[in-house]
Formats: sequence, C-alpha cells, structure tokens
Amino acid sequence: MRLSYEEKRKRVQEFRPIDDTFFEVFANDVDVCQEILRVILQDPNLEVETVSVQTNYKNMIGRSVRLDALCTLGDGGMCNIEVQRADNDDHLRRARYHAACLTAGITDPGRQFKEVPTLYIVYITEFDFLHQNRTIYHIDRTIRETNTVVDDGQHEIFVNTKVNDGSDIAELMQCFMQKDVQNPKFPFFSNRIQYLKKDEGGMSIMCEVMEKYAKEYAKEYAKEYVAKEKDEDIRAALKKGFSIESICEMMRVTKERVEKIKKDL
Repeated sequence: MRLSYEEKRKRVQEFRPIDDTFFEVFANDVDVCQEILRVILQDPNLEVETVSVQTNYKNMIGRSVRLDALCTLGDGGMCNIEVQRADNDDHLRRARYHAACLTAGITDPGRQFKEVPTLYIVYITEFDFLHQNRTIYHIDRTIRETNTVVDDGQHEIFVNTKVNDGSDIAELMQCFMQKDVQNPKFPFFSNRIQYLKKDEGGMSIMCEVMEKYAKEYAKEYAKEYVAKEKDEDIRAALKKGFSIESICEMMRVTKERVEKIKKDL
C-alpha cells in the first residue's frame, strides 16, 4: 500500500539519527560529519572535505559491503561512520571486514604500502556490546610483550548511546536517540535535523528516500516469495517420486538445494 505524502511526513517525524533510513540523508552533509568526528575523535581542527553515503565496495570474491558514510579528511585520511541498531552480529569482525574492503578499495595497486591512507572506523551502536560500561572504546594494535601501541594507520573507535558518562561525546550520542534536536553545542547536527523534519525541501528528500527503500523492500519480498513458492514445488515433486536430477532439470535449481529440501522432508 502506497503511503500518502501526509503519512510520510508523520513517519519522518518519528525518525532519529540512529535510524538507517534517516542517517543516510542526515549524514550526507560535510559540516554535520565534520562536527560529529571533531567530537568523537576529540580533534577541533579536523576537516572533512567530502562525504559519500551508502557507498558499495567489493572484495576479491565479489561479496560487497555497503558503508553508511565515508568521509575524506583534509589530511588525506579516510573515515567511515557506521550506525548499528541491531545486536545480532559479531561487531568487531564486521568492523574488521569493513576496514579491509575499504582499505583495498581506496588504495591504488601501484602504491607502496607506506602510502596506504590512514583509516578511521567510527562505529556507533545503540548498545554497549563490549560490556565495559564505557561510552567510547578505542581498540589499538599492541605488542603483547611490551604493551606498546603499534600505529599501522588503522583506528577503530566504538561509541554507544547506552552509557552516558557525562562527556560531550555522550551528549552527542544522546542526540542520536532523539527525534528532535536543538542543542547549541552541536549546531550543524541540530540544524540538519530541523531542515530534514521541518523544511519542505528536506522533507521532500526524506520522502524520496522512504519511497526508494519501500521499493527495495518490495523487490526483496517478491524474490523471497518466489523462492518459497519454488521450494514448495520441489517438495511436491519429491513426494511424487521425481528424481533429484529430473527436478534440477525441470526447475533449473541446484542439486544441493533439492537435496537439502529432501533431507528436511
């Protein structure tokens, strides 16, 4: 069912910066990302030159990763800002995978390794998955024997909205959970919220993104429905005594798929 414009407007008001759909549009602004990173990285002079949202990178075997907000920094480094609400994965390995794909994607094949750009992975979650009761965690590579930090140009910073330690970083994280933000400490963050929720131009952008996601969801749902229907046909053919080979040929499916369904019968 298609939503009316007024229904879309109401839904936009319910979004928070931590929500994926809203963050895609919210983070597509250099000043906003620069303000966020200056607070989290505690560097008031940090500069963001460009921002690209929902960027896809593939590894050598073709599996792609979609990055939430990829920032090019003024010093030539790169920073990927990720927001994660679901706690259903190994977040450390997810961040590692993102870093690997991004490093390969932004490094020219002919470059010497000393020229590989500095990379920051800023990972914002709605939960404290490291369970150390901290707002922010910096994970460094260290020499175990001497406890010396080794700088290989990759920096992983995990920040959460769950733990409020009273710092500016924690205050910024609380803003990620709010539907309306008007905080003078974070003027660009606040103004972006107001623009996307109260200005007709911003509202129009949000409605277009919602429409895009609705179409993507409908397409994925249709694929899933077709796949389930075909599985039912495979089950019926197996029950009627058709061989695995004939089912594969008739329905254009793999032998492994038919064997799995047969095993589950």
